[in-house]
Amino acid sequence: MLHTELQIYKSAFDLLGVAVEVIRNMPRDLKMVIGTPIRDECLAVLTLICRANRSDDKVAPLTELNERLQNAEVLLRLSVDRKYIPRGHYAKAIELSSSVGKQANGWRKHFANAPAPEGQGSQTNALF
Repeated sequence: MLHTELQIYKSAFDLLGVAVEVIRNMPRDLKMVIGTPIRDECLAVLTLICRANRSDDKVAPLTELNERLQNAEVLLRLSVDRKYIPRGHYAKAIELSSSVGKQANGWRKHFANAPAPEGQGSQTNALF
């Protein structure tokens, strides 16, 4: 299955959309300091979904995905606490972030307990 068809990818893509909207309305002096790292972490999450989908070792990219997601959440929390972004945008971003995180954790646990695929280069462990 293509990574772009996965629900986790769709949720992560929507999260990126919210992040871009948040950055767009952020004070100019904070766009580079806080906004760009939020966007970069969201882009990294999308890349890691793709990497996990095509990799035989899915646990490592899914673990890194959760770390990147946590980084974005911290920056978003800082932004809402300091009133750099509206609470509504923050709420939507956290809703999407939680969805991505739950899916990634579920798949990570599934693949951590799954037997190793037979043969080299096997693509039988696609993310559903």
